[in-house]
Amino acid sequence: MLEPLYTSEEARAAEDGHDVSALMERAGAAVAHEVLHRFPDARRVAVVCGGGTNGGDGRIAARILREERLDAVETTAVEQADVIIDALFGTGFRGEPRPEAAATIGRINAAGAPVVSVDLPSGVDASTGEIAGEAVRAVLTVTFHGPKVGLAVAPGVFHTGEVAIAEIGLDRAETEHRLVTPAILGLVPRRAREDNKYTAGSVLVVGGAAGLTGAVCLAAEAAFRADAGYVTVAVPEGSMSVVEARLLEAVKVTWSEAPAALEKARALAIGPGLGRTPEAAKLRDELLAESTQPVVLDADALHELEPGDWGGRAVLTPHAGELARLLGKEAAWVSAHRLEAARRGADRFGCVCLLKGADTIVAAPGQGALVVVTDAPGLATAGTGDVLTGIVAAFLAKGVEPRLAAAAAATAHGLAARRVAQAGMIASDVIAALPSVLK
Repeated sequence: MLEPLYTSEEARAAEDGHDVSALMERAGAAVAHEVLHRFPDARRVAVVCGGGTNGGDGRIAARILREERLDAVETTAVEQADVIIDALFGTGFRGEPRPEAAATIGRINAAGAPVVSVDLPSGVDASTGEIAGEAVRAVLTVTFHGPKVGLAVAPGVFHTGEVAIAEIGLDRAETEHRLVTPAILGLVPRRAREDNKYTAGSVLVVGGAAGLTGAVCLAAEAAFRADAGYVTVAVPEGSMSVVEARLLEAVKVTWSEAPAALEKARALAIGPGLGRTPEAAKLRDELLAESTQPVVLDADALHELEPGDWGGRAVLTPHAGELARLLGKEAAWVSAHRLEAARRGADRFGCVCLLKGADTIVAAPGQGALVVVTDAPGLATAGTGDVLTGIVAAFLAKGVEPRLAAAAAATAHGLAARRVAQAGMIASDVIAALPSVLK
C-alpha cells in the first residue's frame, strides 16, 4: 500500500555497516545485466563516470560488459555509442552541476543514443526531485535497493524513463516519504448488504455557477462512480435548469438551500464551477463555518482562501498555479519545488494538501509526503480535476481519513485514466472507468 521512497540520507543510512566494494559489485552487475537484456544489439557502450561510488558502479558495469565482448569504455565522447551509461552523479548530488559536468550532460542528451542512468539521472536531486541546471534524460534508470524520492517527484520523474529496482543485499528501511501503490484502494469501503444510500456515502457538491455547470456535474457523477450512495448538488438558481437536465441521479438544491443540505451529507466538495464572486466566497465561508464534516476544497473554493479552524478535516486539491497563489509564489517556483510547496501548503492551512500532477503529492502537517505516480498523460484535459474532487469526496464520505482518502482518490483517478485511450481522452471517460478500478 505504501512503499519506501528513499532520500539521499536514508539511502546512505541503509548502506551503513555493509561492505561498500561488495555493494558496488552487485550494483555494477545489475546495470550491466539491464543493458545486455534490454539492448541486445548494442555493441558500443559509452560509460560516463564521476568520481564517487556512482562512478565506481559504472566502471564495474563497463568491465562486465567487456567480459561479454561489448566495446564498453569510460569516456565522455558519447556521440558514436549505441548505449550510454550515465554514472556521473549519485544520490549525494545536490544543486547545479559545474560547467564541465553540465557540458557533459548536454553531450549525453544530444547524442541520440538511449541512456541508462545508474541509481538516478545525473543532475536530479535524489531527496526532492528538484533540478537546478542540466540533468540527464534517461530511457531507463537502474536504482538500487528501492526507489528514491527524486525518481517519483517532478521534475525529476520526467527524466527517469522506466525505473528498474535492483536488490543489492540491503534491508528494507522505514522512510519519511512513501510511494502509494494500488493496494491502498483496499482501504476504501465498498457498499455492503447492510448499507443504505446514506451509509454508503452521502456527498454534498457545491458549485455550478453560470457557464461552469459542467464542473459540478462531473464532480457529482465521479462521486457516484466512486461508490457514493447519495449525492446532492447545490447550484445557483439560474443554473438549476441546466443541472436538472444533465444529472439524473443527484438531488439538486440551490445555494440558499445548501446549509440545510449539510444535515444529510457525510462529506462536502466545494469549488467545482463555484465562480469567484463575493456571493460564492461568502457561501464557501459559511459552509466551512457551519459544517463539521470532512471537506474537499478545489478550484474556485481556493481563490483567496485563508486558513481556518476547519483545517483538520479538509483536503485542498490545487494545481501548481492555485497553490502558488495560496503561498504567494510564482507557479514556476511550485513546479520546480513540488515537494516543498505541497508541504508548505499543508502547514499553512493545517490540512491535507494534494498537489495535482503526474506526480500527485499528498502532504499533511507533521507527516511525510505520499506520492502517487500516474503514467496517464491524457489527464491533461479540462474537467479531470473536478473528477478527482468527486472521488476524494466519496472516499471521505465513506469514512476514510483525509490523508489516505486523498492518496486513494489520486490512485483510483490515475488507474481509471490508464484504462482509457490517452489520445482524445475527456473527463467523463475517466468517470466511466472508475467502477472497473474499484470492483
